[in-house]
Amino acid sequence: VKDVDFGRNQLTVRHGKGGKDRVTLFPAGLQAPLRRQLLLVKEKHERDRKRGAGWVLLDPALRRKFPNAGQELSWQWVFPATRVHIEPETGNGWRHHLHESVLQRAVKQASVRAQITKRVTCHALRHTFATHLL
Repeated sequence: VKDVDFGRNQLTVRHGKGGKDRVTLFPAGLQAPLRRQLLLVKEKHERDRKRGAGWVLLDPALRRKFPNAGQELSWQWVFPATRVHIEPETGNGWRHHLHESVLQRAVKQASVRAQITKRVTCHALRHTFATHLL
């Protein structure tokens, strides 16, 4: 959640290819839907916290430095998984992000609905976006 910058219409993508963080942009037209999504994340996080969950797994070094950061809203995923898992070490209930296959399936279904006959993938969309920026 903390990696969404509405003032600049930017997203920070952490630990991308080569372990690097990257900044990308999003169109102003996505502000309202993204704000609605973050409101849903906040509501889900509040429900999880009431049930004794609401954690995300953080890097071990970060967990040592900030032991409670994993349950702060700012560290939650923009697209959290549907299931809560229990961490055996601590007993904390946590969510991961949606699996990439969920997005891949949605892109495929959208391409079918749009009657696009070529193969459409997330990777192809990424390259199309990069080419468009040039």
